[in-house]
Amino acid sequence: MLAKIIALSLYVLVLFLIGYVASKRIKNISDFYVGGKKIGYWAVAFSARATGESGWILIGLTGMGAIAGLSAYWVVVGEVLGVAISWLFMAKPFKRLTDTYDSVTVPDYLESHFKTKTHWLRGISATVLSIFVVIYVSSQIDATGIAFESMLDMNYYYGAILGFIIVLVYIFVGGFVAVVWSDLFQGVLMFLGLVVLPIVAWLSMDIGDGIVPELHKIDPSLTSIWGGQNDLELNIATILGFAAIGLGFLGSPQVYVRFMSIKNEAEITKGSKVAIIFTFLTDFAAVSIGILARLFFTEVGQDPETILGIGGADVLGMMTEHFLPLVLTAIYVAIILSAIMSTIDSLLVMASSAIVRDFYQKIFRPELTNSQLTTTSRWVTLTIALLALGLAMAIALVAPDRQVFWVIIFGWSGIAATFCPVIILSLFWKAYSEAGAIASMISGFVSVAVVKFVLQESETYGVYFEKMDVLLPSFLVAMGFGWLFTKLFPRRVF
Repeated sequence: MLAKIIALSLYVLVLFLIGYVASKRIKNISDFYVGGKKIGYWAVAFSARATGESGWILIGLTGMGAIAGLSAYWVVVGEVLGVAISWLFMAKPFKRLTDTYDSVTVPDYLESHFKTKTHWLRGISATVLSIFVVIYVSSQIDATGIAFESMLDMNYYYGAILGFIIVLVYIFVGGFVAVVWSDLFQGVLMFLGLVVLPIVAWLSMDIGDGIVPELHKIDPSLTSIWGGQNDLELNIATILGFAAIGLGFLGSPQVYVRFMSIKNEAEITKGSKVAIIFTFLTDFAAVSIGILARLFFTEVGQDPETILGIGGADVLGMMTEHFLPLVLTAIYVAIILSAIMSTIDSLLVMASSAIVRDFYQKIFRPELTNSQLTTTSRWVTLTIALLALGLAMAIALVAPDRQVFWVIIFGWSGIAATFCPVIILSLFWKAYSEAGAIASMISGFVSVAVVKFVLQESETYGVYFEKMDVLLPSFLVAMGFGWLFTKLFPRRVF
């Protein structure tokens, strides 16, 4: 236990030092939100991936590998494709346009791109981000509590609050620069931790006839890459649900604000290789860790959730405790927190920018100075964080059997379904109108709730929507409404 506490203390000390150094670079609101658009490709690539992966890769995806088996690798396929398309085809035109418009936030970009005379896009953006960021951050705080409880034997609620305080301090001081630099540090930890563990475990295990045959003995459905169900439509829905997670990388503001912050387009070319390789290796390793844990810790006929925790949430803790020496196990505590906090910090800064700059300043108080904006942003960040903390505590109390993977994906999907179709259509369809963009955002936002709370409850088709989850159908609805309303209300020619 002492070694774990020492490792955690050193990790926290590094974060605080990053926050302090970064604070010296905060001269204006552009520095606070996009680092003055001077960030290098290594930092942006690792920051984008650490933010995009979040706590779900270490606690959620490892658990999904243990519960679903080989079919969980469809998540890897979807994410690698999403990241590759984003970096190779979308990042450069987005960077080019945001530099032309001098945009600091995604709503800045949208308002400039459509030459809008109203504030509908800003208002909708700020509203959606405020709602889903609170949900998403609450799920990350939840994952923090689970990590502390699993690996440090700390009370869940104390762990969640401690992690919350740590991340809030360095954001409060250093803004976006602290977020990106800390994400680089945390991304390196995540990468090494995820890639090393399955190799060590595999070399240490006596697997008999091999991974797939032994896994088949435990449960034949685990070895089916197609989903393991007898129902073909259900298998298709399962595969689509897993792979569609990658759609969230095609325009989510917390990822795309990093493309605004990068120095130039040449850095994007370099960063694309880093981001794609990072995604493939870490996602593949996460699923593999879960599969190896299912193989090692469970037997034929056992309920894996009684051994590995609800949704496999204890997988990483059990694997590190068993296969690694104490000193390395202590480091993994910091690695788990790295994955979680790298997302919390980004989301809080993004939501703060939406409320303060995109809503409060642009609509009501355009006369605010940079100093006033920065101060207001810090207090708004604190308020959003406290709301998320309260929601995390409430969910833990009323839903003790929740699965971390799907709670996190719900928050991720809400942001993605609202913004990704808009970003895609705005970059590649010149005729796309402001009315189409507003329709896309509203329909995507509403569809997430409809799919989750209406369609998934259907006695006839609910199980298919549950396997498919909310992102894919909501994404398609948003694309469709964007096309329809653009045709009905064409873009004006100036």
